[in-house]
Parts: sequence; C-alpha cells; structure tokens
Amino acid sequence: MVGSANLNVMIKAARKAGRSLIKDFREVENLQVSMKGAGDFVSKADIAAERIIRDELMGARPTYGWVGEESAPVEGQDPTRRWIVDPLDGTTNFLHGLPHWAVSIALEHKGDVVAGVVFDAAKDEMFFAEKGAGAWMNDTRLRVSGRHRMIESIFATGLPFGGRADLPETLQDLARLLPACAGVRRWGSAALDLAYVAAGRYDGFWERRLNAWDIAAGVIIVREAGGLIQPMQPGRDILSDGELICANEAIFDSFAKVIRAQ
Repeated sequence: MVGSANLNVMIKAARKAGRSLIKDFREVENLQVSMKGAGDFVSKADIAAERIIRDELMGARPTYGWVGEESAPVEGQDPTRRWIVDPLDGTTNFLHGLPHWAVSIALEHKGDVVAGVVFDAAKDEMFFAEKGAGAWMNDTRLRVSGRHRMIESIFATGLPFGGRADLPETLQDLARLLPACAGVRRWGSAALDLAYVAAGRYDGFWERRLNAWDIAAGVIIVREAGGLIQPMQPGRDILSDGELICANEAIFDSFAKVIRAQ
C-alpha cells in the first residue's frame, strides 16, 4: 500500500524508535528504571524512543500539536491537527523481557483520528491505517474475524493492577463473559490488543481507564479493518474517557450486552 506523506512520516518514526527500543530490549537487565506510580514504570528506553518520534514528527510537521505519554503536550500553530503518541505501550512487558510491546502513533484532525500506526518491533509487524484506505499489517490487508458465535470467540482486555479501583468491575465482566466465550487473554498492550482485533487474531476487546495515547492509533486500525468500536457508555467519547468495546460486526451486540450488563 502507498500511503500519504503523513502516514509515511509516521511509519518512518515508528521504525526508527523501534530500532532504538530493540537495542535496549536486548540489554533490558541493565536499564535504569524509575517508578512513576504503582505498577507504572518508565525507563530510559521509553523516554529515548519518545524523543526520537518527536524529533521525526515535529521536524516534518512543525505546526502540528503533540500529545505524548512521557512529555508535556504542545499546542500547535495548526490547532486542527495533533500527534498522539505512546513510544512504548507495554512497558512492563518490556522491562520483564517479554517481547510483546509496541510503538503507537496517531494523527488527529479536527477531533477525529485519521491515521494510525502500531509497530511491534520485536516481531517486525507494522500495523497501520488511514481513514478510508483500509488497514494493513506490513503488506497484508487486514480484516476482522468472521466468527459469528460468542462461544467460539476469544477476547482481550487489561486486568487492573496495583490496587486500581476498577478491579471489581473487571471481575464482574469476566464472571459474565468467561462462560459465554472461548477464552480471554491479557497480554499487556492495549495498542496490540486493538491491532490483533483488526487482524482477526482476537474477536473483540474491551477495557477501562486507558489513555488516549494507548488507543488512538488502534481505534482507526480496527475501524478500517471492518470492526465496530464504541465507548463503554453509549454517547461518550472514547479518547477522552479511555473506555471502549470493539469486535467484529457479527458478535458486537452480544459482546457489548455482556460487558455492559451491571
């Protein structure tokens, strides 16, 4: 697929950051790690990757705004466009030597995400999409799964850690969902969870208390792969609330009914 100039800039930035992260991942035991909060780690690798991405994106589009996990937001001269970046989604996996983490870059235009890139550098899988142009993984067009029955479907989510207040809600979700499906996975990267839904590897995904940079790129990749995605509470905003449900069209209503039941 030949993408727009903006998408090409995003892919280039993701690959460059990915190379830096892979180098650090091979020496993960030597990283200097500090604690940002309970269960939320930041490493030198994380900060270095964001600096690489910021230099690439802001160098190419200096008038755009910026929102990144590891740095202060920037209000761009062009108020209609901004980058939304997570340089390392799955930091805890990274720091434990687990090869399941990703670079996530999205471009928002007038409040709507119009392009997204999720790069799994450890597996060399580049997931990307632009509005109206479909979703891709490397050279392969992506399509959500075709499963029609919940009992045959696998879902992904995140499990609250470090005393987070949403643990009871998630346990209730699991109690309702597990008897109705083929399994639930928790792999520790929301960006890759969404990319895997787009690729048909998972049949659906839900999670609460996420940040915009965790999910912005994944949201457009799922939509462009034919998936349905909605806020946890109808009528709310996914990126500002950080809560979502997504699945293929055939099982979405059944899945959403189970998750939204209280």
